[in-house]
Amino acid sequence: MDLELHPLARLERWLFESPPGPASQPLAGLVTALRFPYALLRDLWRGELNLRAMGLVYTTLLSIVPLLALAFAVLKAFGLHRELQPLLKDALAPAGPGAEATSSQVIAFVDNVHSGVLGGIGLALLVYTAITAVQKVEASFNFAWHVTESRSLLRRIGEYLAMLTFGPVFLAVVMALFAAAADTRLAHWLGGHAPFDLLLSGAGALAPYLLVIVVFSALYYWVPNTRVRPLAALAGGAAGGLLWSGAGLLFAELLFASARMVAIYAGFALFLVTLVWIYVSWVTLLVGAQLSFYVQNPRYLRVGRAPLSLTTQLRERLALSVMVLVGRAFRDGRPGWSERALADRLEIPGAALTEVMDPLERRGLLMAGKQGQVLPGRALDRIYIREVIAAVREEAGSETAVVAEARTDPVADRLAAAMEAALEGQLAGLNLRSLVESSGES
Repeated sequence: MDLELHPLARLERWLFESPPGPASQPLAGLVTALRFPYALLRDLWRGELNLRAMGLVYTTLLSIVPLLALAFAVLKAFGLHRELQPLLKDALAPAGPGAEATSSQVIAFVDNVHSGVLGGIGLALLVYTAITAVQKVEASFNFAWHVTESRSLLRRIGEYLAMLTFGPVFLAVVMALFAAAADTRLAHWLGGHAPFDLLLSGAGALAPYLLVIVVFSALYYWVPNTRVRPLAALAGGAAGGLLWSGAGLLFAELLFASARMVAIYAGFALFLVTLVWIYVSWVTLLVGAQLSFYVQNPRYLRVGRAPLSLTTQLRERLALSVMVLVGRAFRDGRPGWSERALADRLEIPGAALTEVMDPLERRGLLMAGKQGQVLPGRALDRIYIREVIAAVREEAGSETAVVAEARTDPVADRLAAAMEAALEGQLAGLNLRSLVESSGES
């Protein structure tokens, strides 16, 4: 039967269905490691990450000047604004010899922004554009993490402004510390004595890569609207940072070798090359975000970006788990769970959990509080468990036309009726309060 399968289907079966027997153990580590690059390449092939990257290229063109203007204003307050152009030049370096001219033009635009002609309305629009750009980055990271719920408006403004304020300062301070450390008397002495000169030059060569990895890891940890474990963020940051650095070197070499492109596009070549490099940068950043999701949620390596469809059994267990967690918090007078916190607690993407919570809210079993927390829809002793089961069962196929009757066999009908009667008898009179209080767990 394997010969009838598509080659990709056979590859997936080999990767994700471990063959039995002790002979397969030596290959288990290799097979597990190969699942991650396969999943990432499959997601890229499906094109959704690429489309997100294209959208972020457009966002970058519209928002780069406002973002740099805010960064320039913050850095100028600390006397670090001279570090802005070298950072921009390094980021655009793979775009070729025109990177310096492009960075100089962008800095010139930024200087014009601070010439005082904007006024209060212009400054407000500047801040709005910068915050909107970061919001679109968050939406792309949430997409990689299967998160449907964005930050609230107040959190969005506060956290985005904090990132736009402290992020440039952190980068500038690190760059300044590197420069100061390289100019110390100790560094000069070490540079003149073997083997310290080799160690020093090696550390200097590795420092930019380490900085990129730290920045990528911080973005993967902080930007998605879900709890990201530090190890997952670091794994994504290391892979994404090294991939971005390697792509930059390869891109620069290809650009140097393709002199024909400059001849064909003439003055437009610089703009075109910059666009392509920005696109490559966003693709690598999103690939790293997707990898961090897989590191934290390896059970989704096989399904990837495909729409998640929960089994009926898992829907019922998740629905009961949500009701018990929400009911316990309400009983104990603790702050209610948010949908994001519930997804983290149950270790399931928010998009999948929404499938379960929406029917419960429509049936009045759950409701949203004033601060976005999830609360019981009515008194705990008036929420019956059979209602919870019925809610997720009856709406499991709500996206498609549901056929409830067919000419089934009488034997099957009797067995199904007996099963339903047994379930009704087991759940008769059982409400959420009795379920919550049946365990001492809080």
